[in-house]
Amino acid sequence: MDDNKLAADEARRSVQHDSVKAQVEGDVNAEIAQQASQPAPGEERKIEQVAGQFRAKAVDEVVHTEREVERGRGAARVSQVVDYIFYVIYALLGMRFLLALLAARSSAGFVQFIVAITNPFYAPFRGIVDAPRTVEGHTLMLPIVVAIIAYILLHLAINGLLRMLAHRKTEI
Repeated sequence: MDDNKLAADEARRSVQHDSVKAQVEGDVNAEIAQQASQPAPGEERKIEQVAGQFRAKAVDEVVHTEREVERGRGAARVSQVVDYIFYVIYALLGMRFLLALLAARSSAGFVQFIVAITNPFYAPFRGIVDAPRTVEGHTLMLPIVVAIIAYILLHLAINGLLRMLAHRKTEI
């Protein structure tokens, strides 16, 4: 019977020991958490200062990004207008090329209209190369081909410049 009493007493002491140990661990953890949540006297000001710097940097980044987006939108709109203008020039010069190739009557109103509209774009290229003719009156207007190629290169250069302006890097 003493053995049973000793075993029961030992079990009770073990349970009490575990209970006291758990309570002490809980108290220590609570104290550590409380001390960790309360910064040291000089740290509070430093934390506020660093937080303020992070906030200011975040606001500056948002403003910078918004400016870049607006600049990109403006360049994209200008690029669309430039594209439209050049496509109209290509179409008009192409129409003049086809009319000359098909030997369209120069007295026809539409032919006169196309010639009058395209003359400012065609004039700098007139006479660069010969325009061979057939006996039937068909003309291969090679200067128009040269003009179209020159306008394509100019178009590509303008769009490249707009892309550079829209996506320029201010920081590396």
